Amino acid sequence: MLLLKHFKQILKNLIYIGNKLYTSGGTPTSIDTLAPLLREEGFNVKTASSKKNKLFRIVEMLLLVYRYRKTADYVLIDTYSTQNFWYAYAVGRLCQKLNLKYIPILHGGELPNRLESSPEASKKLFGKAFLNVAPSLYMKTIFQQAGFTNVRYIPNSINLKDYQYKERNELRPKLLWVRAFAEIYNPLLAIKVLELLLPEYPDAELCMIGPKKDDSWKDCIRYAKLHRLPVRFPGRLSREDWTAFAADFDIFLNTTNIDNNPVSVVEAMALGMPVISTKAGGLPYLISADIDGVLVPPKDPERMAVSVNNLLRDPHRSLERTVAARNKVEAFDWERVKLMWLEILRT
Repeated sequence: MLLLKHFKQILKNLIYIGNKLYTSGGTPTSIDTLAPLLREEGFNVKTASSKKNKLFRIVEMLLLVYRYRKTADYVLIDTYSTQNFWYAYAVGRLCQKLNLKYIPILHGGELPNRLESSPEASKKLFGKAFLNVAPSLYMKTIFQQAGFTNVRYIPNSINLKDYQYKERNELRPKLLWVRAFAEIYNPLLAIKVLELLLPEYPDAELCMIGPKKDDSWKDCIRYAKLHRLPVRFPGRLSREDWTAFAADFDIFLNTTNIDNNPVSVVEAMALGMPVISTKAGGLPYLISADIDGVLVPPKDPERMAVSVNNLLRDPHRSLERTVAARNKVEAFDWERVKLMWLEILRT
């Protein structure tokens, strides 16, 4: 308690740059969750941008940094790996010219590829940062192997008290998938898993929650209708709604081809849902196979369906995993994670 009081006496002015597109139908990102939490800790946080147009968005980001250049102590930059990498690069370069301390937060699952495809830009952005924050040990390892020593691991956080753990002593073939409908997350894989399960479990069903990011959602709806599969598509739901909804489902599927440290998987672990995930990207750093979850190769519906079948046949073993998973995600609780942020931002 005395430590926190000491921190609050020396809190700073922050600029937070990221995609604030949740109110426009997008998925909530780190800026939507971390910025309010930092404000609650007493920080003065300016944010940008919620502009849907990418050009207008980057202009607003740059203008915000320039406008508050004399008062900002740190600039936090949500950093992704595809086109959005370039707004992080532009903001980082502006910070360098203005002598501002900036901290890229390494979210993009394809950032390892970006390090290889844009080595000079990566060196200028990440090498000159005050610090790079990696939300996964996977990304920290990748950056250190690439020669960046200014990397600190701080996981994405949740408020654990908001996630009611449910003990599932018996499992039903009721599958849940929660993610944006995007090709890199391979949502169609979940539907193909359901299709493989139905001959043995005719009461099996699947619910897929998330916003539309590309045309993969159309492919999913088309496939489910064509094969007359019991799949529900509620669309985008708030965290409160989908976590309450999850109480009626027993197995969580994560089907991604590329990933870093998905919050939805952490949330499922907190809720007591057994998680079956592909072993893409940072997932093996988040899930310890057969200890607190199940890992399978990407793009392999047969292996994932077999894993679902194994869970259904051995609910006692599944319960052991979910207890271990809930214990693991206690480290992601904001009450712990915020101490890591405060240690950096108080300097």
